[in-house]
Amino acid sequence: MKKIRAAIVGYGNIGRFTLEALQAAPDFEVVGIVRRKGAENCPDELKGFKVVKDIRELEGVDVAILSTPTRSVESYAKDILALGINTVDSFDIHTQIPALRKSLQEVAKANNTVSIISAGWDPGSDSIVRTLLQAIAPKGISYTNFGPGMSMGHTVAVKSKEGVKAALSMTIPVGTGIHRRMVYVELEDGYKFEDVERAIKTDPYFASDETHVMQVPCVDDLKDMGHGVNLTRKGVSGKTQNQLFEFNMHINNPALTGQVLVCAARAAMRREPGCYTMIEVPVVDLLPGDRDEWIGHLV
Repeated sequence: MKKIRAAIVGYGNIGRFTLEALQAAPDFEVVGIVRRKGAENCPDELKGFKVVKDIRELEGVDVAILSTPTRSVESYAKDILALGINTVDSFDIHTQIPALRKSLQEVAKANNTVSIISAGWDPGSDSIVRTLLQAIAPKGISYTNFGPGMSMGHTVAVKSKEGVKAALSMTIPVGTGIHRRMVYVELEDGYKFEDVERAIKTDPYFASDETHVMQVPCVDDLKDMGHGVNLTRKGVSGKTQNQLFEFNMHINNPALTGQVLVCAARAAMRREPGCYTMIEVPVVDLLPGDRDEWIGHLV
């Protein structure tokens, strides 16, 4: 079996767990890891891998798994797609996904490449579940309740604010799809808490939710990578009322994100040029090996 040659771009929490998922996958080969610092101060687990500052320093990459902050995904993806390399990412600002899809669609088609966007667990695998529930109960209401747990996208957004030394954003489900954001920050010397709090609360990540910001002496004392989701749909199948469906997960956040990214990277090798969300990708293409064998096993 010819293995898919993958590169990891960015090496934070998601990048680390993506590497583990690639190492466990039977159909992937890790070509290298792209870090801002390159091989400087590499963690021990990267010994034996080629570590570079630019993906152009790697040869024969089939797909780049973008483990970068959400707000830098578009620029990285455009640059890499233009090199003739497929990309996958876990872009997680739900309201901006259609615009990103349109933007990367043009670049991917122009360069005969494939981009699968927003391939985490939400958006991502949860999006597939929501789509299925919508199909089997076309009329009704769906609720997505996250947490309680650490939101990586929200935490990265807080860390980007001037004056923030360290941060943690926790998502607390209130119910019926409504969430409370509990944000804990360590501040750099010389910055006012009130200014940092205002910058956080006006960020698009937080503007639509009840958000509480608290200053703490040590964020590390609070961190837990656990997270979860409860998806519920109550609706109508045909003309039959009161159909109720529920889906629950309790997970390690970056580990699941890394695993979904690897599945999407596999699927990207099976798509025609263009940009796709996960609900546009056949779920069987997320699995390694022969499609007919999976059909015989899972159907």
